[in-house]
Amino acid sequence: MLLFLLLGVTAFAQESNTNAYPLQADVQTLDGILKAYYDVISGPGGQPRDWERDTSLHHPDALISITGKDKNKNPYISTQKLSEYHKSFGVPKKGFWEYEISRETQTFGNITHVWSTYETKEEKNGPVTQRGINSIQLYHDGTRWWILSWMFDSERTDNPIPKKYQ
Repeated sequence: MLLFLLLGVTAFAQESNTNAYPLQADVQTLDGILKAYYDVISGPGGQPRDWERDTSLHHPDALISITGKDKNKNPYISTQKLSEYHKSFGVPKKGFWEYEISRETQTFGNITHVWSTYETKEEKNGPVTQRGINSIQLYHDGTRWWILSWMFDSERTDNPIPKKYQ
């Protein structure tokens, strides 16, 4: 009987650990971490995002930068910690799905830069509402991938995405 209980507790502990962050599939490969990067931000309006999962993808010192142009067409950049980004993103009123449509990857040693073209939609299978490019910097520590930083800029009339990145 004691052996049965021990085996049951061990099986439960292993099952519980499969739900713990970081998910191995998220951080073991470059494809895995980039898929998770897009998954965590996407979802229907009124639904909180999985910021615990997102935090597990990012290095503790990760830096997020958002660029663009203000209403006077002056360039701006807003730089923040991941927790500040999560707070500013909040719970979107409308649906927001972001999909990678093209990728250019450069790697040297244990650092990688990904130029990831994206499109967004308000409905999962709806029309494209916006496009842009994410510049993502990653680090492999010998065991797993970490997102160190990312920044993006959106496509605009005066800032079309070049064909080579589409």
